[in-house]
Amino acid sequence: MSAAPDGTPGPDVVAAQGGPVRAPFGARLAAAAAAHGPLCVGIDPHASLLAAWGLTDDAAGLRTFALTVLDAVAGRVAAVKPQAAFFERHGAAGVAVLEEVVAAGRQTGTLVVVDAKRGDIGSTMGGYADAFLRDGSPLAGDALTVSPYLGVGSLTPAAQAALATGRGLFALCLTSNPEGRSVQHARSADGVSVAAQVAAWAAGLNAGADPQGSVGLVVGATVGDAAAEAGVDLEAVHGPFLAPGVGAQGAGAAELRAVFGRARGHVLASSSRGVLGAGPDVGALRAAARRAADEAAAALG
Repeated sequence: MSAAPDGTPGPDVVAAQGGPVRAPFGARLAAAAAAHGPLCVGIDPHASLLAAWGLTDDAAGLRTFALTVLDAVAGRVAAVKPQAAFFERHGAAGVAVLEEVVAAGRQTGTLVVVDAKRGDIGSTMGGYADAFLRDGSPLAGDALTVSPYLGVGSLTPAAQAALATGRGLFALCLTSNPEGRSVQHARSADGVSVAAQVAAWAAGLNAGADPQGSVGLVVGATVGDAAAEAGVDLEAVHGPFLAPGVGAQGAGAAELRAVFGRARGHVLASSSRGVLGAGPDVGALRAAARRAADEAAAALG
């Protein structure tokens, strides 16, 4: 069994024939948030951040950046979230670094959400599920972000793979970018918004889970009354919410109440720049993550 530096149990609960047996992702996330605070630290090696850290914009700089962030926060926050795009831009060498980061994060017992936002149909979606959610795949963390905009049914291969292996999903639902509104708030002939259809799909998969399901949604912490306007019942989702925008990006207790209401106990605040800007010093990164976790806990309390 892997464990974090403070002794928190890692993701592999029991070794069994055919591979590890895990508690469901939703339960593991709830435990991690209770232990460390409801914070997910993004590992987003923008070219500008690499330069600010005095690192080269190549696979070597990428590796130093990502492993330094892990060294600072692993075992001290609920989750980390490597953004696949910033690794993929360096080609095969960058993807190899992403594989190393996923493995290193999971070895510490810290939950790893791979932010790849994959979405496709049929066998292609099955291929993405195989890459990011299959036991033994070097890209498989504990959860994956997915895009439902080919229809929520297109995500069935990913949902099946995630739930079968104790992993989770975060489907885009209500995002803070202005372009998202035209799609997410659009309504079908029977008057149901696209966002509400995504939320209902997640709720169906999470039914009966304790303390929460493993199929979550990405909901921006700064979207105001978007859930109410789009007819989305967030409380009924009974799953986690990955929420960019908490703390340094402007969302505090009042904003979180407006967005999530009584569902805010399931929110996992996502912070990237607010923590990463403190680097490259490990101590400074660690302190920034602790502040962000405390701010998120206070805002969500």
